[in-house]
Amino acid sequence: MPSPSPRAAFFSPSPLSVAPSAPAAPDSLVAALRAAGCVFAEAEAELILAAAPTPDHVTGMVERRVRGLPLELVVGWAEFSGRRITVAPGVFVPRRRTEFLVTQALAQAPDAAVVVDLCCGSGAVGVALAAGLGTAELHAADIDPAAVRCARRNVADVGGLVHAGDLFEALPGTVRGRVDILAANVPYVPSDEIGLLPAEARDHEPRVALDGGADGLDVLRRVAAGAPDWLAPGGCLLMETTRRQAPAAAEAFTGAGLRTRLAVSEEEYAHVVIGVRP
Repeated sequence: MPSPSPRAAFFSPSPLSVAPSAPAAPDSLVAALRAAGCVFAEAEAELILAAAPTPDHVTGMVERRVRGLPLELVVGWAEFSGRRITVAPGVFVPRRRTEFLVTQALAQAPDAAVVVDLCCGSGAVGVALAAGLGTAELHAADIDPAAVRCARRNVADVGGLVHAGDLFEALPGTVRGRVDILAANVPYVPSDEIGLLPAEARDHEPRVALDGGADGLDVLRRVAAGAPDWLAPGGCLLMETTRRQAPAAAEAFTGAGLRTRLAVSEEEYAHVVIGVRP
């Protein structure tokens, strides 16, 4: 899936937005970040200043960033669908391109009453969907305990529930056959390409959130196969993939009995496979 160029940036979180009232950063702070290779050194310095609990914390936060920790983990949040999503060490940082999956889900099922966010990580996708729908019943699930803890902090804001476990095994039986939107941002990096990811992802995000097996589609196939039992009639499954993987991913959806189409945003380099239960 990823290659050193041009797709290395595809797996890097996008720069965070700086509030208009953010304090100007000292030149020394900016210089330290720029020397470490931070392209948006001025903006990053301002974000760190704004996020630091006290001035004494600034030096330590800058040092962590200089050592390569993703900016989102340094400041403790990621921007996603207009919201600040809490993130924590050991948890996958939501990518801005995944906002395309959210917009596609809301367009496909604007009146969805039950939403499931599988492989939820921080819970960003589920939170964005629940916020967009207003009154949906939200269930999120992840196999990683660190992700479950982090997601519970975010999902509580929209009244959702987070479950621990392996894919559908984590979900309560009460939602079987009732799910209107099943969003699953599964790991989809081929195992032998993990080493090609940017260091921020490779060194600081859990392998379980990245590694999709030999061709990157192991987890996607499992979700596609199990989805029809959980979807309501007319309910939709959405999963992010890559251009290269899209034909095989769509085949897995079709093989599960779903009406399948591919949505693409060239601008965001986003590919989302959408399957609808007849």
